[in-house]
Amino acid sequence: IPTMTDFHNFCVAEKRSGHCAVVDGNLLYVWGGYVTIENNEVYLPSDEVWLYEIDTGLWQMCLMDGEVPSPMSGSCGACVNGVLYIFGGYDDIGYSNQLYCVNLRTKNSIYTWKKVKNFKGQPPTPRDKLSCWVYKDRLIFFGGYGCRKHSELNDFFDVHDATWEGQTFWGWNNDIFVFDTVKKTWFQPAAKGVPPQPRAAHTCAVMGNKGYVFGGRVLQSRKNDLHYLDLDTWSWSGEIKVNGEKPAGRSWHTCTTIADDQLFLFGGLSTESEPLSDGWIFSVKSNEWTQLKHLPKDKPRLWHTACFGKENEVMVFGGSKDDLLYLDTGHCNDLLIFQTQPYSLARLCLDCIGKNAASLQSQLSWLPSRLLQEVMKKITFWAAVRHREKAGNYTLYSEEEEQWYKLN
Repeated sequence: IPTMTDFHNFCVAEKRSGHCAVVDGNLLYVWGGYVTIENNEVYLPSDEVWLYEIDTGLWQMCLMDGEVPSPMSGSCGACVNGVLYIFGGYDDIGYSNQLYCVNLRTKNSIYTWKKVKNFKGQPPTPRDKLSCWVYKDRLIFFGGYGCRKHSELNDFFDVHDATWEGQTFWGWNNDIFVFDTVKKTWFQPAAKGVPPQPRAAHTCAVMGNKGYVFGGRVLQSRKNDLHYLDLDTWSWSGEIKVNGEKPAGRSWHTCTTIADDQLFLFGGLSTESEPLSDGWIFSVKSNEWTQLKHLPKDKPRLWHTACFGKENEVMVFGGSKDDLLYLDTGHCNDLLIFQTQPYSLARLCLDCIGKNAASLQSQLSWLPSRLLQEVMKKITFWAAVRHREKAGNYTLYSEEEEQWYKLN
């Protein structure tokens, strides 16, 4: 049973914002992003990836080799069949439109980056703060803030600034680009309907064959509009007219699919430049947003990541608790875990043993070996949770304990 002497081993990933995170199997992977040191933006090493084991609650850092991307923030990361893809982002040189991939299911935790080079078609223009949908082995990218040449200007781009001498333009995009991971091909579908305004720092989520978009930065405002794209016919829905109250406009938030007909929205930066800690559920059946009343008010997050775990949990990692545009010092490395569905009886029993391991220690040897392995993982998990809660970098929300809150 882990004791206090083991707590020095319970490390946690470094603080960061603008990073990428994905879940594959029993592991949460965190890569990239930046922190602020003495008013300077410092990009975190791109030759390392942090792994969080969901069963045990333990973190570890693994080095990476191969064709390593530049250290960046604002890249778009997504996982397809155990392969992590990273597209775009921003570094000291400027905006990127390069695509990299790494196999997460490699043996012996040897992670080797590959730059995707021998592809067909034309990739998007350089940009960051974009989002994507994963559908039928395809990465479907939407929006983002970046730069274009004069010859690349079109109706899918809102100009924010320009260097006339060099004919370089910066602004927001609302185009759609698809990368087929099987055929290694980029293509731009001819979308129908009315698309969302060009934007960045929005969020995307897939439900069935529909790709949803919510909010983001649009010119001088932050939106709270909801749209979806039919990923089979490439038809835009137009803005969805929801029933009743809806979330405030925001950017740098997350929206996660938690059921066949539900989205979970969390955090972001408001139209008044206030960091947000509110949570909302959107139901497709009722076409309504419902605000979650019992979430903590002292855990605002923006430019964080949110991943759906194997037991219907939303795992929010990192981000900032400050307005990054004015006070860029509040980067976080805590992990907020939101329970979105009731746990199974087996999970509840394992948690009960894990929390009360000291009093049950003499009886653990009675368990079958396979079950004992699962119990030991939960003992480790709850020891790590208690340690990190004391340090302020781990919080869980469910109805199982008084400080937890269930989302549905």
